[in-house]
Amino acid sequence: MLDLFSIFSKGGIVLWCFQSTSEIFSPSVNALIRSVILQERSGNNTFNHNALTLQYKLDNEFELVFVVAYQRILQLSYVDKFLNDVHLEFRDKYKNELQGGRHIMDFDFKMTFDEVLRKCEIWAKTQAKIPKQMRTFEDSLKSKKTVASMIERKGEEKGKKSVKIVENKSLTNGKIEESPEPEDSFIASNRAKLAQKLASKVKKEPKKSPKSPKVDRVKQPRVWELGGGTRDLPSLDFSTDKPEDAENNVSPDTHLVGKMTGAIRDLEVESEESSSEEEIEYNTQSSPKKTTGMFSIFKGLVGSKALSEETMRPVLEKLRDHLIGKNVAADIANKLCDSVSTKLEGKVLGTFDSVAKTVKATLTESLVQILSPKRRVDILRDCIHAKEEGRPYVMAFCGVNGVGKSTNLAKICFWLIENDMSVLIAACDTFRAGAVEQLRTHARHLNALHPPHHHRARQMVHLYEKGYGKDAAGIAMEAIRYANDSRIDVVLIDTAGRMQDNEPLMRALAKLIKVNEPDMVLFVGEALVGNEAVDQLVKFNQALADHSSSTDPHVIDGIVLTKFDTIDDKVGAAISMTYITGQPIVFVGTGQTYTDLKALNVNAVVHALMK
Repeated sequence: MLDLFSIFSKGGIVLWCFQSTSEIFSPSVNALIRSVILQERSGNNTFNHNALTLQYKLDNEFELVFVVAYQRILQLSYVDKFLNDVHLEFRDKYKNELQGGRHIMDFDFKMTFDEVLRKCEIWAKTQAKIPKQMRTFEDSLKSKKTVASMIERKGEEKGKKSVKIVENKSLTNGKIEESPEPEDSFIASNRAKLAQKLASKVKKEPKKSPKSPKVDRVKQPRVWELGGGTRDLPSLDFSTDKPEDAENNVSPDTHLVGKMTGAIRDLEVESEESSSEEEIEYNTQSSPKKTTGMFSIFKGLVGSKALSEETMRPVLEKLRDHLIGKNVAADIANKLCDSVSTKLEGKVLGTFDSVAKTVKATLTESLVQILSPKRRVDILRDCIHAKEEGRPYVMAFCGVNGVGKSTNLAKICFWLIENDMSVLIAACDTFRAGAVEQLRTHARHLNALHPPHHHRARQMVHLYEKGYGKDAAGIAMEAIRYANDSRIDVVLIDTAGRMQDNEPLMRALAKLIKVNEPDMVLFVGEALVGNEAVDQLVKFNQALADHSSSTDPHVIDGIVLTKFDTIDDKVGAAISMTYITGQPIVFVGTGQTYTDLKALNVNAVVHALMK
C-alpha cells in the first residue's frame, strides 16, 4: 500500500529508494523539500500534495531524510511506527559508512525493509482488534486545571442577590407557629405620629415678606472670542488656504535635510548585547542561581546522552512561554519550538556553552528565514524604472483607524524627495474630519524643507484634494492622471481608516485598488497592539481577495510597522505578521519626525527576542 519510500541526504543524494508503481513522485518530494524542510516548518511531519500524503523523519546526526508516500485516501495507522523502525534499522546497519560520509555506495536494504514493513502491518492489525481504552485522568482537561482557577477570592459573591429567610417556629406537635400579626392599636399610633410630624413641618415654613419684591436673576452668558457666530465663519474656515497662510513662511528644520538620502537606514543593533549575554551565559556554571535570560532554561540539556523529544519537552515549553511573552503568536511560537527541537534532536551537547550557541544559531536561522523578504523590495529602483516608462509609481496605504497612515506617508514622502523624486499626495480620506488639512500641512512643511530653487525650480510635493464626502476611487484615478500629465514621479494614496470587519468599507478599498492598480499596496499596522495587528492584516488581505472581481486580485504587497519605539523588546508582532502572510516589512516607524523611518533589521529583532 506504500507507493514510495526514499532515503536521501540533506545535500540531495538519494541513498536508497523503493517504488511500488511507475508514477513519477519527484514533484511531490520536491514540494516537500521546498515548502517544509527548506523553510524550517517542520512542526508537523505530514505533508499533502495532490492525491498523495507524504510523511518524513529527519536524522540530524547523519543529516538524512526518510520519506514515505501513499495515497491520501488510505488511513494507514502504522506509518509513524514504520518510519521510526526503518530509521533505526538503517542507522544500525550502515552506521560506520554514514559516519565516514560514504553516501555513494550500494545500500542493500530491500530485505530489511520488507521485513520491517511486514511486522508493522501485523502490528497494525493487532492494534485494530484491541478495544479502545478509556481516557486516563492525566489525558483529560480536568487534570490540566490550575490551582489558581480553583481559589475563591473576596468579592466574587457580592453580585449575588441576598435572600431574606423568615424563620418559623416549629412546635413539638409538628405544627408551625407563624409570627403574630401587628395589632390595630399599634398601626393607629404609628399613623398619628406620622400626621403630627407632617403638621410640624408645615408650621416651620417661613412667612414671605411683602416688602421684598421678587427679582428674577438670570446669568448672562459669557461671550467668547470667535465663538462661532456668522461673523466668525470666515476666520474659522480652514478648508482652503488663505492668502495670509500662503505668505506666511514655515520655518523649516534644516538639520533634517540630507539625512535620508539613499536607502533607508536599518534599525540600530546594540553590539554589546550579544557579548554581554554570552558572558552571563558562561557564568551560569559558577552561579546557577543568577537569572541569565532566555538561555538559562537550556541548562538541563547538558550531558553525554543524545537529546530526545522527551528530554527536550519541558525546556521547549519554557521557550514557548518566553516567545509568547514577547508577543509572538502561539501558533508561530509552537512552530519555532518545533524547528529548534528538530535541529537538536539526536545531538549530544557536552557543555552549556555549546547548548546556548546551538539554540541561538538555530533560532536565529529560523527567524532570519521568516523575516527575510521572499522577493526583492527596492522602491527607489522601481520608481526610476516607472519614470523611464513615462508613468508615475503609485503606492496605496491602508489600515485601521489611528495607526499613523498619514504620518508615515509624510515620512515616506520626505524620503522620496530627499532622493530627488517629485511626489503627489492623493487625499482619498474623504471621511475623517481634518484629514485633508493634515496632509496640506505636511505638504507645506515638506516644500519648505525642499524649496523649488533646490530642485531646478520643481515643486517637489503636490497635494491633490477634492474635499470630503467624495468617491475615493475616483479621486485616486484623477490624481494618477494628473501626475501622469504633470510628469510627477510618485503618487502616494492616503485612504480612510477602516476596521477589518466592516464589509462595505472593505469593498470600497478593494474597488479603489482594482480600479487604479497601484504598484504597491502597503498595510500600515502598529506594533503596540501585538497580535491584534496580525488579525487585522490577515482579514485585510482576505477581504481584498474576496471583494475583488478579478481572477488574480491585488492583495497587500508589504507592511509598514509603526510605533516600533514604544514596544521595547516585545517584537513578536513583526515575526507573526511576516510569518503568516509571507509579505516583507518594508518600513518601520520609530518616532514623530520625518527622519524616524527605518528598515527592519533582522538581527535587531532577533536580539530583542532573545533578551
